[in-house]
Amino acid sequence: MNAISVHYWASARAAAGTSGDTVEVEGPITLADLLGRVLALHPGTRLGEVLAVCSTLVGDLPVASEDAADVVVRPGQSVEFLPPFAGG
Repeated sequence: MNAISVHYWASARAAAGTSGDTVEVEGPITLADLLGRVLALHPGTRLGEVLAVCSTLVGDLPVASEDAADVVVRPGQSVEFLPPFAGG
């Protein structure tokens, strides 16, 4: 099975209505492509607005400062979306 596990935390989970998704892929894709697929799974929600302010981890590596079109996500990896948290 070629899939990427997507995990949502806090307000991202509330916006998606779930704690995560499994996105089937045929091979590596960009984070931008993954975002498009994730948003298509949750039409009519605020998920896009929330993910726009999230920190993102691909595996254990933060990618917040990189262009999503330049970040490659491979099958078997996980992607986590972490909204800003109040109180530090």
